[in-house]
Amino acid sequence: MTHHAHTLALTVQQLSPQLDSKLIKQALEVKQLIPAFIGQDRAKSALAFAIGMDMPGYNLYVMGEPALGRFTLVQDVLQQAASEKATPEEWCYLNNFDDERVPNTLRLLPGEGKVLVKKIEGLIDELLDTFPAAFDNPGYQRKKKAIARAFDDKYEHAIELVEKKALEKDVVLYEDNGAVSFSPIIDGKPLDDQEFSKITDEQRQYFYGLVSELETILNEQLLELPQWKRELSESLRTLRKDTIEQAIKPLLKQLEHDYAAELGVQRYVREMRSHLIKAVLELLPDESEGEKQEEADNREIFIEEFVPNVLVHYESMSGAPIIFEPNPSYGNLFGRVEYNSASGALYTNYRMIRPGALHRANGGYLILDADRLLTQPALWDALKLALKSGELLIDTLSEHSVTNSTIITPKAIPLNVKVVLLGSRDLYYLIQDVDDEFNELFRVLADFEHYLPYTPQTVSYMAMQIKEQMRLLDIEALSATGLKQLLLFSFRQAEHQRKLSARFADVLELVREACYYAGQQSSALLGAEHIQQALKGKQHRTGRISEGFLEDIQEGQILIDTEGLAVGKINGLTVLEIGDTAFGTPAHISATVFAGSSGVIDIEREVELGKAIHSKGVLLLTGYLGAKYAREFPLTLSANIAMEQSYGHIDGDSASLAEVCALISAITDIPIKQSLAVTGSINQHGQVQAIGGVNEKIEGYFRLCQSRGLTGEQGVIIPVSNQLNLVLNDEVINAVKLKKFHVYAVKTVDEALTLLTDVDAGTKNSRGQYPKKSVNGRAMTRLAQIAEIVNGAVEEE
Repeated sequence: MTHHAHTLALTVQQLSPQLDSKLIKQALEVKQLIPAFIGQDRAKSALAFAIGMDMPGYNLYVMGEPALGRFTLVQDVLQQAASEKATPEEWCYLNNFDDERVPNTLRLLPGEGKVLVKKIEGLIDELLDTFPAAFDNPGYQRKKKAIARAFDDKYEHAIELVEKKALEKDVVLYEDNGAVSFSPIIDGKPLDDQEFSKITDEQRQYFYGLVSELETILNEQLLELPQWKRELSESLRTLRKDTIEQAIKPLLKQLEHDYAAELGVQRYVREMRSHLIKAVLELLPDESEGEKQEEADNREIFIEEFVPNVLVHYESMSGAPIIFEPNPSYGNLFGRVEYNSASGALYTNYRMIRPGALHRANGGYLILDADRLLTQPALWDALKLALKSGELLIDTLSEHSVTNSTIITPKAIPLNVKVVLLGSRDLYYLIQDVDDEFNELFRVLADFEHYLPYTPQTVSYMAMQIKEQMRLLDIEALSATGLKQLLLFSFRQAEHQRKLSARFADVLELVREACYYAGQQSSALLGAEHIQQALKGKQHRTGRISEGFLEDIQEGQILIDTEGLAVGKINGLTVLEIGDTAFGTPAHISATVFAGSSGVIDIEREVELGKAIHSKGVLLLTGYLGAKYAREFPLTLSANIAMEQSYGHIDGDSASLAEVCALISAITDIPIKQSLAVTGSINQHGQVQAIGGVNEKIEGYFRLCQSRGLTGEQGVIIPVSNQLNLVLNDEVINAVKLKKFHVYAVKTVDEALTLLTDVDAGTKNSRGQYPKKSVNGRAMTRLAQIAEIVNGAVEEE
């Protein structure tokens, strides 16, 4: 290894975070810690501000990716605020006796809804106990008989007058079951039908005339009989109504007394009085009116008509509600009106109004998933309208506007709710662009960080939560090596040596899987070996594709060299992301150069496999070559660059360092070490810039070299700025420690070229020239020759 390589090689300590054993020991010794959310101070302050601003429009959008603990932090903060907030009032729907299609609303103190329902149900039970027993009262029976007797007297008087006239004409009057008939008298004896048939025709005609005359008199006397019957029915009805009213009066008076301070209840009781009397008249006939309806059926009818429909019940002093609606459909959010069917028609009433999440959260907080909510534009518009108007209205017309159904339109309820939307960063900026009302209604943004600070407090809180998770899984203790391994996993998730990942849910998932392996081994102590088992288990479960790539390289299906020298060829490093797994794999990059004026051609872009960022990286190469070498002559060449055996779309500019090195090798005919793989992007000045997925890329190339046998010459070249992102696994670190594998960090293309070729890249002298035998000197000479060839050929033409 050259001296230059020594200076660029990273030490073992630089390949992974260096954890303080004392800090880990202190974190494990902490027994009691006030529960608090780890990190996210910016989001906490935004939440506190939104809660404190008790004004319209200060709803909250919580920005961040899943598993960052958004929901947990929001719940923790809201629970604290809700416990200090007054319990909201309860809302009921009541029967509107004037127009049943528009149910009325009633506001009650928290906890009073159940009490009112219970009292009105008790009133109904007392009513059913009172009637029809109240009609057995002697006073009622006496009045009823007097009314019936007055009717009978009128009827009997009329019949007596007719009977008297009949006897005067030798005709007798019969009355049987309310039917009146006449029979002639001969020789002082009434004739029956048989005897009547034996008399002469003249006698029969004579008696027919008499009977007709008597029937006319009877009709005249009974002309007012229908009115008498109406008067009888009305008198009996008035008697029953007065009896019912007298029996109900003390029951309602007690209810009015209990709610003397509640004007809404007082008004409802007054409105209910006449309809309650009417219902008793219709449903509870006295004992003389045939078969009575079953008492249970009667009770259900009374309840359906008079008992309030309390939408949400609260316990007094329980604080404000916090509601999370995971499936925000219109019905789940705004409530719905249920329907029953009878005889092919739909019917409903105020008792079939069902509350939605907004009803349950009214006076408190509502948490919604923004992605699910915004997939339904009509629902989003309805929510905005409700928040702006401060009214909660159940829209039933749009759902059941059919000819054979009853439509009710419940009155609106005042709405006072703080809405918290959980959504991604991209969605937040998209809504801002397309919806002008969004900023007016959601004025507060809680932005969740992807990282947590690596501090003693953070580590202590993490340790406490890890141990709490272990306790649920019956694992007693966590070793120092186990906590260290979990912290390294979090550093790896963050891809940073000084910051932990805010996706703490991933750490807890790993803990659960490690506890499974500890349980399999009957171990009460969770150690590093169990964490590593869990990591290897997941890698094995999801590693089929990455192992398939490695096998293809080993079998020669994919051509990758890990030793020797080659001109215009280099090993680049790529990351493949499939589902929730990401793995690194080397890619063979080649470049060819010849005299011409086509410039640098990106074959991937030409065949539409290279996406925008990758194409941008290749285009920068021309700018770099021109600025570096062609200040005194035109940059004229034809070059092709390709990522060999790549059949899918390629994006990202992390291959641009490898591509420029392969291109310069092809220009200069200086061979490149195939034992080294390269990743990094460059700018037009030749500076090497950071890339993503550096750990996966290094480990992917290491696995290939390891499978072929480590020679001590193999290694990777990465940007210096990525050194902070290194959290490599133990296998790579041990190989570097034994000098069987190397990780180099470079700042410029020249440093990478020197490592790859073992030839000094060269620096310009005072006359602006590079040493002739240096890489840059040979590149400048070759490009000048190509320019002369191409331009000379043009002049000859």
